[in-house]
Amino acid sequence: MKALTSFAAKLGAKLSLSTGLIVEKAGRYFLLGKNLKGLVKGDFYYAGAYLGKVKNGTFFPSFTLLAMLSLGRANKIVIDKKAAWLFICGRDVFTRGILSVSGTRRKGDYALIMSEFGECLGFGRIMCSLDAKADAATVAVKNISDVGDFLRREL
Repeated sequence: MKALTSFAAKLGAKLSLSTGLIVEKAGRYFLLGKNLKGLVKGDFYYAGAYLGKVKNGTFFPSFTLLAMLSLGRANKIVIDKKAAWLFICGRDVFTRGILSVSGTRRKGDYALIMSEFGECLGFGRIMCSLDAKADAATVAVKNISDVGDFLRREL
């Protein structure tokens, strides 16, 4: 559970899930409903909503978890349509593509990347202070994980 809360804290969010409904198996975390929790005893491959995994001491969130975190208070950067398309293709976000920022604006912090329609596209690390007027061609957010990753891995 500590891996989940630590990751949420990096995004300026608080994870408000019942700890009794979160199950860890082999470094993978799942959120189960009350009824499903009673059925899952010991050995299972997948159950409920997959939240992410810990690999070599690093937590890798699922997009389900990112979507859950985006519903509450968190560091969020809303980007325009063109920047959104480039982001889900694996590209970084340039300052010219940013529509709004909520939460932290400091270099080195993490933020959820949101489309202008409220969809969570992934997350990244802020590469320059978003308070200062930076050149439009400056990389503002380094892409860490985006929803297009799944499709790129399938090729």
